[in-house]
Amino acid sequence: MKAAALFSVFLMCLPALEAQIADRTQLKLEGAVAFTEGPAWHPSGDVYFTDIANNRIMRRDPSGVMHVFRTPSGRANGLLFDHEGNLMACEGGNRRVTRTEKDGGITVLASHYQGKRFNSPNDLAVDSQGRIYFSDPRYGNRDDVEQRDEQGREIEGVYRIDGPGKISRIITHEVHRPNGILVSADDKFLFVADNVNDGPAQGLGGNRKLWRFTLRADGSVISSSRRLLFDWGSDRGPDGMALDSKGRIFATAGFNFPKPPVETSLKYRAGVYVFSPEGTLLQNIPVPADMITNCAFGGADLRTLYVTAGHKLWSIPVKDPGHLAWPVIP
Repeated sequence: MKAAALFSVFLMCLPALEAQIADRTQLKLEGAVAFTEGPAWHPSGDVYFTDIANNRIMRRDPSGVMHVFRTPSGRANGLLFDHEGNLMACEGGNRRVTRTEKDGGITVLASHYQGKRFNSPNDLAVDSQGRIYFSDPRYGNRDDVEQRDEQGREIEGVYRIDGPGKISRIITHEVHRPNGILVSADDKFLFVADNVNDGPAQGLGGNRKLWRFTLRADGSVISSSRRLLFDWGSDRGPDGMALDSKGRIFATAGFNFPKPPVETSLKYRAGVYVFSPEGTLLQNIPVPADMITNCAFGGADLRTLYVTAGHKLWSIPVKDPGHLAWPVIP
């Protein structure tokens, strides 16, 4: 039996697990813009997300009306609220990580490392102490990449921010192209989506993998602890991710239509892939749109998963609440 058929049979054998996590039939369209990314939920009931194509951050209010929260956004990608409820953004176009203050002012948290500009910050996470972790890949043109090691090799790394301008690189070459990023609720693990979606043409082997690293108490990574949790093979790999209160990882990945020559098998269709903390695939929540980019928990009880895919924002109810750095809901 071919691998794709085996995978389909495997999914069919998981009805009990699926029922425990999410009912895929309840996927609901919440709105549409040009190209959605980086959802983040606010306890007011607003959902923030980025519209990369139009260089803006959007806010969907509880009645379903869309508002422009900030434009231009620096072609922001990942969004996240910090422990004080300020919205942070990975501004890929401006090559920096920022925080929007309550008065609307913008604080630059990170723009350079060792005097060199970042590639294009993509996604971020916050641990229980308020330390910020972000990924810094480069998709597309690479002519102006400044982050390089002593041998001149490009660095697509992961960094930790301990305060504005206080930055440490915690991953250098341990992953090929970091994208989505998560920190476990107990601060013991860092999860990194490694997604080289333009294939092996650049000599990287086209990684489409989910890794787990052990974190030290000071927020540094034990490089030797790297563990592979899942491999999407030659299909579109993991993008944004979210964590629930059970420690499960919700990772967006896959395509519904082939993208030759780099993604052709369609073994893993577009959807949210739910894993145990150890990497066991528990459920696939199909999403009928390319390309699926990110997800975040929200709702009054944090039992709603918001998903960005293509030009649409979706939602689906889940059984267990999500885990957020802010607000903390018992």
